[in-house]
Amino acid sequence: MLTLIKNAHVYAPTNLGVKDVLIADKRIAKIAEHIDVPEGWDWVKVIAGEGKVLVPGFIDGHVHITGGGGEGSFHTRTPELLLTDATTSGVTTVVGVIGTDGTTRTMASLVAKARALKEEGISCYVHTGSYQIPVRTLTGKIEDDLIFTDVIIGAGEIAIADHRSSQPTEKELARIASEARIGGMLSGKKGVVNIHLGDGSDGLSLIKKVIEETNIPIEQFYPTHINRNPYLFEQGIEFAKKGGFVDFTTSTVPKFLEEGEVKSSKALKRMLDAGVPIEQMTFTSDAQGSLPDFNQNGRLIGLKVGKIHSLYEAFVEAVEDEGLDLADVLKVITINPARILGLTGKGEITEGNDADLLLLDEHSLEIEKVYALGQLMVNEGRPIVKGTFET
Repeated sequence: MLTLIKNAHVYAPTNLGVKDVLIADKRIAKIAEHIDVPEGWDWVKVIAGEGKVLVPGFIDGHVHITGGGGEGSFHTRTPELLLTDATTSGVTTVVGVIGTDGTTRTMASLVAKARALKEEGISCYVHTGSYQIPVRTLTGKIEDDLIFTDVIIGAGEIAIADHRSSQPTEKELARIASEARIGGMLSGKKGVVNIHLGDGSDGLSLIKKVIEETNIPIEQFYPTHINRNPYLFEQGIEFAKKGGFVDFTTSTVPKFLEEGEVKSSKALKRMLDAGVPIEQMTFTSDAQGSLPDFNQNGRLIGLKVGKIHSLYEAFVEAVEDEGLDLADVLKVITINPARILGLTGKGEITEGNDADLLLLDEHSLEIEKVYALGQLMVNEGRPIVKGTFET
């Protein structure tokens, strides 16, 4: 069946105005001012787009799809991502990572979960490794993981400036970046290194040393949690102005914000006001990861779980509360992560791309319909396709 969405205001994310968009199988087949359905073509499903905004499906580039946590022992291991957690939040593409626990959370299970989510209807990729160095890969080498495993697109999340990290040296981080870069080149992937930034005062200094003292380009690194505290945020502004990518984490809790974490929507506005190009910034949710609260001695005193829906909430807040342009805000969760991570066919409404699309109410921005690879996953805000074990 073909699906024709008529008279929707299309943000590709560039503002294209009111258009008709034709979906054929899993792809965007045609975008035009008017697309007429020949008489008798009953297999074409026509969707009224008046009063709606049509945008690309959201890309969440940092999700603990197999669960995370564990900082408070086994009972604090967080649950896996469910299909409808993503789709009802407008997310049609996720990138899975392993965090603190690289022992009971393995690359084999991460790849298996990615394939499961793909079979259930959304697009899913992963990074190889976890906080720890040496990197625990699937095949034994970062290059081999990238070359021989289609869903593996980079390395990470490697932890620095954090008491939970392996305290890597400049040489160790440079070697990881080099291996990911070579593996990416040989497999036609970006091979970025996803970097977890903790609360340590050294912040981005280790990445800066690698860039300054080796031939590794700044674009090879993709640091996240850049909004976790004021001084790291200021370092992030400088890093982005030099051509680096910065990622804001949307999952948070009131206590973290009270202690100085910069809310993602505000972080985006502040960096734009500081002259950082919109192309250098992204949002990710850190969904299913733990949000641990440690005291000054590194002892765990509280724990929450990241939510993928926070990505959508931050998107709305950036538009409605911060007054940012809808097209700009969309870029940080669509075309920017697609370009940075090398996700072909994703992040933009253009002919030939995957039919990952959201229909939003033009006033409230509420999610009404979600299409993933041309399949209707959410209708009138409710999931109509559920994961295998969802009731």
